[in-house]
Amino acid sequence: MENNLNSYNEKGLGTAKLTFFSIGTTLASGVFSMVGDLAASGAYTGATLIGWLVCGLGTLALCLCFYQLGIKRPDLKSGIFAYARDGFGEYIGFNVAWGYLLSAALTPVAFMALLFTTLNKFFPVFGNGSNLASCVVASIFLWLLCFMVARGVKEAVTVNMIAVIAKIIPILVMIIAVLFARAFSWDVFVSNFWGDGAAGSVLDQVKSTMFTTVWIFIGIEGAVVLSARAKTTKVAGKAAVYSFLGLLALYVVIDIMGMGIMPHDQLAALATPSMSSLVEYVVGPWGAVLVSVAIILSLVVAMFSYTILVTDSEFLPAQQGCFPKFLAKENSHGGPGNAALVAGLIFQFFIVLVYINSSSFQILYTLSTSLIMIPYISSAFFMLLETVRGNTTKDSSGGGKLGIWVVALLGSIYGIWMLYASGWQYILIMALAYAPGAILYIINQKQKKEKLFPKTYDLVIFILVMIWFVIACVMLATGKIQPF
Repeated sequence: MENNLNSYNEKGLGTAKLTFFSIGTTLASGVFSMVGDLAASGAYTGATLIGWLVCGLGTLALCLCFYQLGIKRPDLKSGIFAYARDGFGEYIGFNVAWGYLLSAALTPVAFMALLFTTLNKFFPVFGNGSNLASCVVASIFLWLLCFMVARGVKEAVTVNMIAVIAKIIPILVMIIAVLFARAFSWDVFVSNFWGDGAAGSVLDQVKSTMFTTVWIFIGIEGAVVLSARAKTTKVAGKAAVYSFLGLLALYVVIDIMGMGIMPHDQLAALATPSMSSLVEYVVGPWGAVLVSVAIILSLVVAMFSYTILVTDSEFLPAQQGCFPKFLAKENSHGGPGNAALVAGLIFQFFIVLVYINSSSFQILYTLSTSLIMIPYISSAFFMLLETVRGNTTKDSSGGGKLGIWVVALLGSIYGIWMLYASGWQYILIMALAYAPGAILYIINQKQKKEKLFPKTYDLVIFILVMIWFVIACVMLATGKIQPF
């Protein structure tokens, strides 16, 4: 497609607001727990650094795929599901939209678990973050956020930008305090660099880092999901790249800092959020209080950002016929009223599940991470498909032909790596979430009076998903997989 399709929306969101939106959805819980979670996963210093390299290159490739597609295919608004539907058909496009919606809706519920675990230090009534008090307060808070978003997404993004700046400040103060304390030790950093014999192979250790490293970058695509509201789709892709580069630098600095303060086994034993104990170890009790304040600010802002993201993950696909049209209805404020209502209901459903199962923060973010893999992979594969077709290499603007091929291939390889590293259990768990979406798909196709499965391979994939679902149900019944 030609670049003149990339019409300029003067009233749309600009690079700064979209960059801060992506940072707001991404910079949340992971930064405060990753040091301990990476160590607890079994990865020692050497494997953790390799894991960062793999994640850094792979996620950068994904962001550059979004950027290139924003330039070359500006006709495809809202990214993610639009790419999948254009490249692979109606049924796959729907499943990508459905999987992304569920992953995005699980994320603020995971934030809830960590938020109330942190608040428990000040208010013991919140216990482990998934007790009745936590779930009731979280429900009220998330419904209030849905009400705010229902009054207008663009206004909510502006408020989000201010809030993101506020939450970055205590994180930077925390890093500076640790640096001034000169607590980093090279000897600690290099001790037991690869782990002992019981640690497993380096490959196994690197694989174990995958869920944590992918989790802390979930939300980086937020600007692309809102690209229909951007000045141009290119602006949305640019915002994704900018936010990723800034956050990667921040994450790596924090993790290296942690690995040079405490030995691996001590890091692995830290309670969640590990950053609180780590900073307290270096600068004293006030450090733990500072981290707690930073966590509370970060999670409250991130839950707001994700409420916007979840609502638009229903509203924008519905506008384009991927979801039932009632989700595209605007209220008297011009906001996505029905989509915000359904977002609240989805949040409530997951919160009830969390309460019934007493699910931990780590379990919730692992589930969210597994669900988003298919949307990420489909975007990378679509970029590769467009490159094979020559649609991304027609001219040299936005990057040379070789660079575009490298980005497309690297993004696709990283997608395959994510599936491989996740393990068969979580691939089966995906089926428990994806298969029920077929009910909504069938309702939507009948509403549009279109053929259920326009292409033969749509039907083949549907049958495979159902088989996958039956196997997952058997595994669930026998206790071999436990989603929550």
